[in-house]
Amino acid sequence: MSLTVEDLTGGVMTEFQEKLRAQHEDSMHRELEALLGTASKAEAEISRKDFEGFKNLFHRFLQVKGPAVDWAKINRPPEESIQPYEKIKMKGLPDDISASLNKLAVVKLNGGLGTSMGCTGPKSLISVRNENTFLDLTVQQIEHLNKTFNADVPLVLMNSFNTDEDTKKILQKYKHHRVNIHTFNQSRYPRINKESLLPIAKNMSTGGQNGDAWYPPGHGDVYASFSNSGLLDKLISEGKEYIFVSNIDNLGATVDLFILQHLMSQPADRRCEFIMEVTDKTRADVKGGTLIQYEDHLRLLEIAQVPKNHVDEFKSVTKFKIFNTNNLWISLPAIKRLQDTNNLDLEIIVNPKTLDGGLNVIQLETAVGAAIKSFNNALGVNVPRSRFLPVKTSSDLLLVMSNLYSLDAGSLTMSRKREFPSTPHVKLGSSFTKVRSRERVITEETVRYCSEVSFNYLITF
Repeated sequence: MSLTVEDLTGGVMTEFQEKLRAQHEDSMHRELEALLGTASKAEAEISRKDFEGFKNLFHRFLQVKGPAVDWAKINRPPEESIQPYEKIKMKGLPDDISASLNKLAVVKLNGGLGTSMGCTGPKSLISVRNENTFLDLTVQQIEHLNKTFNADVPLVLMNSFNTDEDTKKILQKYKHHRVNIHTFNQSRYPRINKESLLPIAKNMSTGGQNGDAWYPPGHGDVYASFSNSGLLDKLISEGKEYIFVSNIDNLGATVDLFILQHLMSQPADRRCEFIMEVTDKTRADVKGGTLIQYEDHLRLLEIAQVPKNHVDEFKSVTKFKIFNTNNLWISLPAIKRLQDTNNLDLEIIVNPKTLDGGLNVIQLETAVGAAIKSFNNALGVNVPRSRFLPVKTSSDLLLVMSNLYSLDAGSLTMSRKREFPSTPHVKLGSSFTKVRSRERVITEETVRYCSEVSFNYLITF
């Protein structure tokens, strides 16, 4: 058998690329060790665990060739793999709801800052309604559940190095509430220079000129950080079986008793290990991840994974009709099994950034929902839009502060006077993009005035 010039050239290129990847990996490992040498012993011990996860992610990043998915292999999920919420609700609730609640813990993703809304510090500490913050509302919701059903549902906050200190200070005020609150930190990874593929950090400090050198690596890090913190084993030892995971700024993400009952009522040998809440896509949600069937598994497809020539197709509300709310119900024993066997498969999201000085860097991230394909008997549940009420901008904040919603025990309910179940689309001008911590651009007085003069518009738009 004769070899062509192309065969020989291809072989040389492959060998060259392999050597180049090995060099990048060796250089990265040396840089990480040098960074650890600038830390205290206690900090180095924690950071070494973080760096093990980062090295694994970097190794996989160097191996990636081409798009993360083969578009030709994408299929719509089987009908039975995405259940309508109404079908689950029809099954009703058990007499002893507290028994199910006592097997649940609520995990809120609390790693984000309020910078996009012009605030400093954790986003969860921004006042949302009646001087209540996102965190206040979350505590009220869970305390109401515990009191109503005489249950013990703990709250677990996944903080980041950006939010941990400020959050822990605030937690003191909940000492007398009927909620056990735990915290753990997600990992801290180094930003990578796009050209050299080396960390831009000079030492382990997160302050001063080193402030832009680090990042929390996306909410997919919840599995490893949760396990490394010891909380996974602790909750399992306390009889917890599931966690309900959601973004702390999604005010619609409350504990749903019907979904919980669906999980608890499954036969032991066919127990559903993962539920992803999805909802119908509108033109405002075209960039949201969707569920697909891929190589015989239910899988989350994010826009970053879509080949460029198929992006418009991905954004179609007719072909891909649902999107991920990031409200997830996950089996604790299943997380432990997958962590212990290193079988949790999360696609890498490469997030390019340009820092203030003009330096181009990349962040390697993962998404919590991407793990769905690793769990047994995974399921999507098509929930009402009311379970997806994120507050990302001051426009969103105006909506939830208005009298379109009423507040009860930490939960927001849309007025029955509104003719449509969808939320109105509100877009404020550039003067109202930021919320100031002391002197608000959007004040509650402004909202009350707007609500009084335009309530009819809000509920009929």
